Amino acid sequence: MIYEKKQQSSWIYLNRPEEMNSLSKKMTMEILQALEEIEQDDDIRVVILSGKGKAFCAGADLKELLRDLNKDPDGEKGILDYAEELFRKLNYLSKPLIVALNGVTLAGGLELAMTADIVVASEKTKIGDGHANFGVLPGGGGAVRLHKEIGINRAKYLLFTGDMFPAKEWKDYGFVHEVVPAEELNETAQKIADKVAAKSPLVLREMKRLVRDSADQKLDTSLRQELLSLKNHTHSYDFSEGLSAFSEKRTPEFKGY
Repeated sequence: MIYEKKQQSSWIYLNRPEEMNSLSKKMTMEILQALEEIEQDDDIRVVILSGKGKAFCAGADLKELLRDLNKDPDGEKGILDYAEELFRKLNYLSKPLIVALNGVTLAGGLELAMTADIVVASEKTKIGDGHANFGVLPGGGGAVRLHKEIGINRAKYLLFTGDMFPAKEWKDYGFVHEVVPAEELNETAQKIADKVAAKSPLVLREMKRLVRDSADQKLDTSLRQELLSLKNHTHSYDFSEGLSAFSEKRTPEFKGY
């Protein structure tokens, strides 16, 4: 894994290009540590996840998974345990997450992409589920989340066949937000991150929570929570700063409280 800070955003690169950036225990632990630091760093407002080499991520390291299954039980966490922790951390990350797909995105790689708030991809990217190709079940949302992203019939086709399709088709599905030439991917992701980082961190965090929570709530409940959040937000500095900046015709300077 490679971790870089750029102004108010942080980049996390999966960096096992020779293994198509498959998730090993070591790399997963490194990503978890980076995410923990990001959550504690108020200077970081946006997170960007991408990969090095020709793949974004081909899922879990199946060789390591096989070793875990074949060894005697010793109470030590295996790759699936750390992967579960990683997906939980990403799903509940309080800061906006942009995933920049630089290449092959398969199985657990697709599940990683589904934790994103915004997905951009290079023209070279191909995306699919692929679990069925290896007799493996999804464990990070492939079967229970993909259909919410792209529709149930299309999701079942991808799950059952294991086929991969170009990022352009996934843009048509509504999953990928922008497809760009490979050499423009990082610049595009950074521009989006800079635009998002200029907004109120307080608003972004609460918006993200409301969107996530509303997925499994009745509409009336979600609307009440949204209104309550707005009422609470009116007491914040960022709310006052935003209205003042509007009145004074200037760019607001949000502080996140």
